[in-house]
Amino acid sequence: MSETTSPQESTTVAPAATGERADLLEALAKQRYFLRFTTRDLTDEQVGQRTTASALCLGGLIKHVTSVERNWVDFILEGPSAMGDFTKMTEADWAERADEFRMLPGETLAGVLKEYAEVAGRTDELVATLPDLDAAHPLPAAPWFEPGAWWSARRVLLHIVAETAQHAGHADIIRESLDGAKSMG
Repeated sequence: MSETTSPQESTTVAPAATGERADLLEALAKQRYFLRFTTRDLTDEQVGQRTTASALCLGGLIKHVTSVERNWVDFILEGPSAMGDFTKMTEADWAERADEFRMLPGETLAGVLKEYAEVAGRTDELVATLPDLDAAHPLPAAPWFEPGAWWSARRVLLHIVAETAQHAGHADIIRESLDGAKSMG
């Protein structure tokens, strides 16, 4: 999906989905569109700029959402081992995770958007073909998850939609602070 296509246009060639699955895909497509739209007409340098008190930048937000979506899809397919044990992360692990919130040397907007589209295509395919949205796994160990909690594929997909929407809002604020352009208002 290009920057000028509507949020309802599919980002992939996933099998046709109906009912709840179509609703999930439409909600996710709309939020992905708003997130990508914040980068329209910007340079690689601009998408790496911090424009607020936060450490966030537009390119970093897209990298983060890409990583989150990829990891949660891996969780749906493989269970908590796909995400690791967050309670055992080292300082180096946390520093590497922080890199997904900023543009690193050599990274480009085109590259970040391409990777996001690839991950989105994988997610869309899964939504359309997963045999059971009720299939569930225990959440990985992390200080932000309730111990012993399980999430269904449906719950994970709703989380991906919410995460994307939240960061699309952050991106809108960052873009407006950058040059006055608005994405959602």
